[in-house]
Amino acid sequence: MSGIIEQERYTCAIGAMQTVTAIKRAIPILHSGPGCGTMVSGFFERAKGYAGGSTAPCTNSGENEVVFGGEEKLRKVILGASQVLDSDLQVVLTGCTAGIVGDDVGRVVKAFQDQGRPIVHVETPGFKCNNYVSHSSVVQAIIDQYVDHFARGRTSNPRLVNVFASLPYQDPFWKGNLAELKRILEAVGLQVNILFGPDSGGVEEWKTIPEAAFNILVSPWYGLEIVEHLEAKYGQRFYQFPHIPIGGNETARFLRGLAGFAGLDQARVEAFIAREEQGFYEEIDNLATFLLEFRYGLPGYVHVIHDASYVVGMAKFLLHEVGIIPREQFIVDNTPEAFQAGIRAELATTSSKRTIPLTFDPDAGKAQEVIRGLQHPGRGLLIGSGWDKHLAQERGLDFLSASAPSPYRLVLTTGYLGFRGGLRLIEDIYGQVLATYR
Repeated sequence: MSGIIEQERYTCAIGAMQTVTAIKRAIPILHSGPGCGTMVSGFFERAKGYAGGSTAPCTNSGENEVVFGGEEKLRKVILGASQVLDSDLQVVLTGCTAGIVGDDVGRVVKAFQDQGRPIVHVETPGFKCNNYVSHSSVVQAIIDQYVDHFARGRTSNPRLVNVFASLPYQDPFWKGNLAELKRILEAVGLQVNILFGPDSGGVEEWKTIPEAAFNILVSPWYGLEIVEHLEAKYGQRFYQFPHIPIGGNETARFLRGLAGFAGLDQARVEAFIAREEQGFYEEIDNLATFLLEFRYGLPGYVHVIHDASYVVGMAKFLLHEVGIIPREQFIVDNTPEAFQAGIRAELATTSSKRTIPLTFDPDAGKAQEVIRGLQHPGRGLLIGSGWDKHLAQERGLDFLSASAPSPYRLVLTTGYLGFRGGLRLIEDIYGQVLATYR
């Protein structure tokens, strides 16, 4: 097997600097070479946050630091960042140079922690893992080195939950998805720590993590370490939904499962679902004339190249609520083998009448080659990253850019999660289809 991966759809471990930039008034400090932050911000685009991208302080490690170590330079950069950038939290992330040289970053940072500064450190050399994994490492570091100081003497709030779902910036729709999660969870009676983005309370909200009654994880595997860690640390149970819930069916299933887990007011949950379903299916009914008129000119099948959460979530939604048949699906997030059987089993529940072929491989170039060799009758749809646009043109497929990197699409607060997200996904798919008519 080749050691080269073509069109990797994620970054190395230091890409978790985006986890930090998604926290209000938090600053990543990179103890790395000069190209790391540029590489990360370039991959995700429009991903500066409060102090990310070219704003992020960096030690710009070079030959001198390789030979003599970079601890003193890191100390100076931390001091300078504190003087120049106003922040509520600083997170030092290490690159490959520091990881290879063996700088004692923990010792440098602890000196500032002992002074009462809100600063933490986490080892994120690029050779260690990818940013799906290091996202959990960063969150746990903030909890253990900072949040835990505020846990003593606090009591549990029976209505408060911590939510862990879309990875900031790795998921282009993270802001919209988290906003929709917060909306539907508050509607059924919960108080929500969403933690990232404009709908969070920033670092002050992070301080209340220990007060939560339980945690919610919307993911098939990434982020699991976080909720397991919180269960061990604070005794907080967690409710896991195995993929992004898109549309009426899966969002209702998510809420009903949560209600049973948390003992929520069942009548309130069902009343909310009924209201949301009324609006959702009214719009689906409004599609009837359009679908009938264009039935021979709309995509009948779909290939999705994405992470595990979206592949499963989109397959279920597109088959049951849009009528587009999932053909070959490709998960490219480097899912650990331990989770693959469970994800296959979840995808298999999509239909009892057909098997959906599924491939786990971080090499998206191989996924493209497979699609080039496929022949299916009718009009097809490809959902992937911007790198798949030319493949769609080559194969005569309709195309929707829905994963990173996405240079051909501007995403601000759009989300695909929930009832509203399902309608937006329908709009985006058929909007692309109608744009091909002349």
